Amino acid sequence: MKDPIKLKTIFMGTSRFAAEILSGLVASKYNIVSVYTGVDKKNGREQKMTTSEVKILAEKNKLPVFEPEKFDEQVIAAIRAQEPDIIIVAAYGKILPNAVLKIPGFGALNVHPSLLPSFRGPSPIQNAILEGETRTGTTIMLMNEGVDTGDILAQEEVFLSPEEKYPEVMEKIADISAKLLIKTLPLWVERKISPQKQNDSDATTCQLIERSDGHIIWTDSATSIYNRSRAFHPWPGIFTYWEKDGYNLRLKLHEISIFHASSNAEHQIGEIFKLDEKVAVQTGEDLIILENVQLEGKNKANISDFINGYPKFIGSLLK
Repeated sequence: MKDPIKLKTIFMGTSRFAAEILSGLVASKYNIVSVYTGVDKKNGREQKMTTSEVKILAEKNKLPVFEPEKFDEQVIAAIRAQEPDIIIVAAYGKILPNAVLKIPGFGALNVHPSLLPSFRGPSPIQNAILEGETRTGTTIMLMNEGVDTGDILAQEEVFLSPEEKYPEVMEKIADISAKLLIKTLPLWVERKISPQKQNDSDATTCQLIERSDGHIIWTDSATSIYNRSRAFHPWPGIFTYWEKDGYNLRLKLHEISIFHASSNAEHQIGEIFKLDEKVAVQTGEDLIILENVQLEGKNKANISDFINGYPKFIGSLLK
């Protein structure tokens, strides 16, 4: 049986999470013959060209990098010519055609940061946080033509605390995922793992996160709004609108917390009011405490400084 470390391995991934998985393979001295990642793209107001962390890591380790926009016949032929024994995929952002999945003798393995069949699809970590989950995990699975529907090779549970935001959770799951992959690969190659079918009746799917999803709906509960701030940190962040001088201005909420109110709402939904030394907003259930905000066109400010600059903020309504 072939030594797993000597397997001709193609890695495919794009995000920070994927870079952590690739780093684990490099550190374990796997024979990575090439790396496939998303194309460089423009980001932000200044439209600066950004490079994926996977590409940066691959180039640092002198690994051949490919950035195909689609898997056409030419790209598939190039993959076939590399004669890979296995393909490892993590947060790549593209669906592999069956023609690619059939190339490696040991198949294509995907590292998916959830306990499948829960949270199939994109953004599983953010979606677990949005749902207020206290546990999630990671799955190593054998890929098929479906979206995260392949047989499971290994899983590991991860517990979440209510204070953790997306970057912290992602780093924690990435570290566990990289270690689980390195532990699983030899067992898979030596045929010591029997793939387990997923129970499709238990499957849940993820929403694709867009910038507009950061808009707060104040009829939601404070817990739901707080979880949204955790899931969407740092992107897309959460925001609301405040009417000033007849204009609805975008107000980004950088830091918030929850205050569990013991009585029925005394204020309108979205109303801003003083609560002792704190600044609170009435939600559909409980209160959100504003700590750090940023009005469009202005710098980020703690709420005390913001109130000093805009005293009429207290008593107004957020939309």
